[in-house]
Amino acid sequence: MAAMNGGYSDNTPAADPAGPPAKQNVAPAKTVDTQSVLKRLQSELMSLMMSGDPGISAFPEEDNIFNWKGTIHGSKETVFEGTEYKLSLSFPADYPFKPPKVKFETGCFHPNVDVFGNICLDILQDKWSSAYDVRTILLSIQSLLGEPNTSSPLNTQAAALWSNQEEYRKMVEKLYNKPAA
Repeated sequence: MAAMNGGYSDNTPAADPAGPPAKQNVAPAKTVDTQSVLKRLQSELMSLMMSGDPGISAFPEEDNIFNWKGTIHGSKETVFEGTEYKLSLSFPADYPFKPPKVKFETGCFHPNVDVFGNICLDILQDKWSSAYDVRTILLSIQSLLGEPNTSSPLNTQAAALWSNQEEYRKMVEKLYNKPAA
């Protein structure tokens, strides 16, 4: 094959008498440091246990620090007062740079929770920051219970009923199944 493009042949650069070729700006491959994720999750577990925040808790599931079970109690003076919800939290290998997958395991009649337990909460999607931790996630979901975003509902029936708190509470009581211990 004939040399083309000023000395390049077969995609191999020819020696340049002016010096070495300019380095290309290629982002280094991001390697996952499982140890740092493990340490972060262990630290978050200790912080959560020491925080003493009422109505929230979470612990790793059996021997897997990447899968947790959480509990949230409905806040006082909301239609969710007296309820308790179980959650699953699944942490990706690149946590905290990517958010965990969080789902309600207990059925929850709520504008921002679908029938499968998926949660529409910005900090679990496009507004995620590595500054968030398990504690802030649980507190945010607990807060979301009493202050839903009805303009972005996953459950349109719950969103439509939200303005009538008395009827909404009746529906929560009707559909609520206390989770097994």
